[in-house]
Amino acid sequence: MDLIYGTYNPSKFLSMVKMLEGLDINLMHLDSFDIEIVEAEENGKEPLDNAFAKAMSYYKQLKRPVFSCDSGLFFDDVDEEDQPGVYIKRVNGKVLTDLEMQAYYSDLARKYGGRLRAYYKNSICLVMNENTVYRYDGEDLNSEKFYMVDRPHDVFRKGFPLDSLSVDMKSMKYYYDLQEGEDDNLGVISGFRRFFIKVFNLSESNKV
Repeated sequence: MDLIYGTYNPSKFLSMVKMLEGLDINLMHLDSFDIEIVEAEENGKEPLDNAFAKAMSYYKQLKRPVFSCDSGLFFDDVDEEDQPGVYIKRVNGKVLTDLEMQAYYSDLARKYGGRLRAYYKNSICLVMNENTVYRYDGEDLNSEKFYMVDRPHDVFRKGFPLDSLSVDMKSMKYYYDLQEGEDDNLGVISGFRRFFIKVFNLSESNKV
């Protein structure tokens, strides 16, 4: 089946393709369509609010099944003013570039001694039509806890600027330094895969 992933972020799109590999789902991105698509506004207080707003906006423009995801970033033991939540990219009313995000969160980690305990709260909304909408933000979509540190890794991936600051708490290695398959909870989260299996009654044996 064909599904539109409502994102313009190529890194997020490729990450989702990897998450759903082997399922009978063919993903398309917003650039697949030769029409002008207005980007959805993200004014919700929770990730699920933004996921719904984006998915419904893109469905209304494309009239085809579409899903969107949204995330909030949360730190343990920080002042409320330093808790990003859904405003990961927006600081003091300004939308940061990837490099500005990396610099901001590097400085924030330095403020708290060089590292912060962090996790991502993720959500997904799938709009099949205006009357059939699936929303989910269960804990199995959340990332594991990790450290966000003040010294960035040499690897920088456009669309995922904070991965360069992310360190696995068990091994104390940057995620970019882990061996293939050693740990992929930040990039490939099984909860997203289970969401689609449940919604469409898919089997792990189904192949694209």
